[in-house]
Amino acid sequence: MKYKLIKIIITVFMFIVGIIFLLPFIWMLSASLKPEIEVFAYPIQWLPSEWRWGNYVEVWSGQFPLYYWNSIKVTVATTLISVIVSTMAAYGFSKIEFAGKNIIFLLVLATFMIPAQAILVPQFMLYMYLDLFDTHLGLILLNSFSVLGTFMLRQFFVGIHDDYIASAKIDGAGHFLIFRKVAIPLVLPAISTYGILRFIWTWNDYQGPLIFLRSDHLTTVQLGISKFSSMSGEFYSLIMAGTVSAILPLLIIFFIGQKYVIEGIAMGGVKG
Repeated sequence: MKYKLIKIIITVFMFIVGIIFLLPFIWMLSASLKPEIEVFAYPIQWLPSEWRWGNYVEVWSGQFPLYYWNSIKVTVATTLISVIVSTMAAYGFSKIEFAGKNIIFLLVLATFMIPAQAILVPQFMLYMYLDLFDTHLGLILLNSFSVLGTFMLRQFFVGIHDDYIASAKIDGAGHFLIFRKVAIPLVLPAISTYGILRFIWTWNDYQGPLIFLRSDHLTTVQLGISKFSSMSGEFYSLIMAGTVSAILPLLIIFFIGQKYVIEGIAMGGVKG
């Protein structure tokens, strides 16, 4: 009985905490549908007195669809390349023996200690030299190689027992076939988890597009909201409508992939 009471208390507490975390999003959604005069009304009016769906029409009637498409294109391409590269690198560092493997892996990890801001100037100069500045290709390559992704996935590949690899080699399989047919299915939840995280990080990236893009027709949605904000002045209802539109892909990706995230966490827990 005491255990059940504690469980109920914890459940109620977590429910309240969850509602508190959702309040900013609920306010943002509410503000996006309000007349401007009600956005900062006190006390807060959670339901608009007049539902202004026209706020979304006004947001999407300008350049916002182009910014949206640019973000989708850059984010999807970056995520695919990053997942492929990180998965292959992780498999190589965990299951292929070659001279200096541990030293090279330590050097790769060492680059993770360098702040991203510290290499912005060299990156900028390199991109200018390679003619990648102000291009979507340059922005895609910027986030396509992840030390964190390689390290994270390597830990899961290490958890695959070597007997699986040995059995596949006895059957005549090479590393590419083992990687594709044996290793990837065993760590698919972890790969999916990293793919979701990479998608979210790239979609929310503001610094990269701000520094490496100049043309308006290449602008991503994060920069687009900033420009829209400056053009709209204090029309926060329109800014909130743009922001709600911007986070919809993240919500869709999360609801589709949450099963894989949970499986990836469970794999890490069992492995530990």
